[in-house]
Amino acid sequence: MFSSLKNLQSAYQLTRLVAITAIVCSAIVVLITLNWSLTMIAREREKIYVLDGGRSLILALRQDMAQNRPVEARNHVKMFHELFFTLSPDAAAINSNIQRSLALADRSAFEIYNDLLERGFYNRIISANVIQTIVVDSIDIDFETYPHSSVVYSTQTIARQSNITQRSLVTAMELRNVQRSDNNPHGFLITNFRIVRNNEISRNINPHSD
Repeated sequence: MFSSLKNLQSAYQLTRLVAITAIVCSAIVVLITLNWSLTMIAREREKIYVLDGGRSLILALRQDMAQNRPVEARNHVKMFHELFFTLSPDAAAINSNIQRSLALADRSAFEIYNDLLERGFYNRIISANVIQTIVVDSIDIDFETYPHSSVVYSTQTIARQSNITQRSLVTAMELRNVQRSDNNPHGFLITNFRIVRNNEISRNINPHSD
């Protein structure tokens, strides 16, 4: 009789241990599943979905804009300089580039353009068949202050029929945040634009000149 009671008690303890183990394992599985579900929900919230004309669903990852702003700022400044200082002996091409560049800057850039225009600079480019190109060598932008002060170092190449001249161009400006648009995709505005230095560094006789 005592042996039966002992066996019954042992069986009861074993059953209770198995039940407790099952409950603990189930709780662990539930916690792991819950944590995984919350992680997946958080990841899904970091994504946006763009409907492409009702035909396809394009998955686009939302990026941290704060990390991209320095890259966008440098690209904005580079684009402005390439548009503003790249000139060809074609009035329509000059006007197109200038208008696109002025959408990236405030009146300070327009005043420089207007001064060059009044002095006949662009007419001389066209009449002398001059091609002017620019290479932006470096862009220094202070992102610790606002508006962001910037200094740009570039090299201009001016190709005339008689010679090819290279000039060192240094400009300074500030950058302010503005609303993005088709004409200003980076959402920056160049303010207080000025030419700090523009001096000749070399001149070579054009071998194809008469």
